[in-house]
Amino acid sequence: MRGFLASSIGVTCAAALALPLTPPAAATAARSAPSAEAVVPGSTQSLPLTPLGVDRSLGSASVQGLPRRDVHRFSMVGVVWDDPDTALHGSVQVRARALDSGTWSPWQDVETHYGDDGADPDTAERSSGRVRGATAPLWVGDSDGVEVRVRAGAETREVGATPTALPSGLRLELVDPGEAALPQGSPAGGPRARGGLGVEAPEAVAASAANAGLAPLGALEIPALDRAQTERELFALRAGELTESQRVKPFIGPRPKIVTRRGWGADESLREKKFVYTKKVKAAFVHHTATGNGYRCSQAPSVIRGIYRYHVRSMGWRDIGYNFLVDKCGKIYEGRAGGVAKAVLGAHTLGFNTNSMGIAVLGSFGYTRPSSAAVKAIARLTAWKLGLYGANPRGKTYLKSGGGNLYRKGTKVRLNVISGHRDGFSTACPGAQLYRKLGSARSTAARYQGR
Repeated sequence: MRGFLASSIGVTCAAALALPLTPPAAATAARSAPSAEAVVPGSTQSLPLTPLGVDRSLGSASVQGLPRRDVHRFSMVGVVWDDPDTALHGSVQVRARALDSGTWSPWQDVETHYGDDGADPDTAERSSGRVRGATAPLWVGDSDGVEVRVRAGAETREVGATPTALPSGLRLELVDPGEAALPQGSPAGGPRARGGLGVEAPEAVAASAANAGLAPLGALEIPALDRAQTERELFALRAGELTESQRVKPFIGPRPKIVTRRGWGADESLREKKFVYTKKVKAAFVHHTATGNGYRCSQAPSVIRGIYRYHVRSMGWRDIGYNFLVDKCGKIYEGRAGGVAKAVLGAHTLGFNTNSMGIAVLGSFGYTRPSSAAVKAIARLTAWKLGLYGANPRGKTYLKSGGGNLYRKGTKVRLNVISGHRDGFSTACPGAQLYRKLGSARSTAARYQGR
């Protein structure tokens, strides 16, 4: 998500998981595949970048990167660096070699401003000491070769502006999202395929149990409900917190079907064990993941597993940052663990994570229009989740800033109940094409609520 201000604050991004690295190898026509024993499904290769020289087209701008090399299998790529408060002013480009065909892709741009996603300043997650600066992760599909170049640029776009130094500790993160997690000791097609829990780690049991009352333990998805069922559920979940007007006329949309963390194959051992909550959900911030649009809907769980691993292992967050994710086919996925009906504290909108939720649409929407199915899914999800807390999708609300590049810490800010990321932070997210669809999402969500 590209920040518009040079002073944009980079947050919660970080600690890379450095697994055994593949030794450098020159690109050759006949490729030697890494040994099967060395390939670990669900892994991160962390490779230090090295100086490549000076880019004459940019004057004295420095360039770091990696020349073409063979690596273990990966599907997602990003670049991280030591200090999360340091912005990368410049460009990051990657090429990947397809695993099946051996064909190298063209150079692809990686979104460099990703610090505007993350935990609020001065929170435990932000000050853990593990966070790192990072680009957005880019989905490239199954690959076994990579080349990267990082060029320094200026803080401003003024003619003649001097390029700044690149951040220290630049590393390339190659993420293999692996397969969907199976219960320990369970064969393929066993309990997980049926949606039950076999021999399961405590973290997996806890993540599933957080949705108790909405779906059975170990469910792969939370089923959709009709309006009458949803209203009964509302009274069951929040009976003691409803206002008199909510009791008389509950404005809430029917609960949509939601794929659970178990459904998309989350490895619950990656995240921190405890769940962290905020008081309520007063607003929803809409994002794009900036991971590119070159995925199939059947690959969406893999993309989410990649983002999850990148957020936790490479950037140092406690869990995936978004509360929900939506794919191009309109399927809704549970994000950060803690229960889809609860006010889980996310790390999605720097300065405004308290009393809000973050919804990320998989893809990049600066120039590409989001699918109508994705926009409809945003409306269905917000109509239900905001309805649990009595919020009107077409309304306004006040949130207190935790600090950012638009609003100082402590400032009370009036925002749309359904806002874009750029409304709380100076950024291009969720992309111009998705942002212009938020008006439609608001009116549709309000209609789903019966307003």
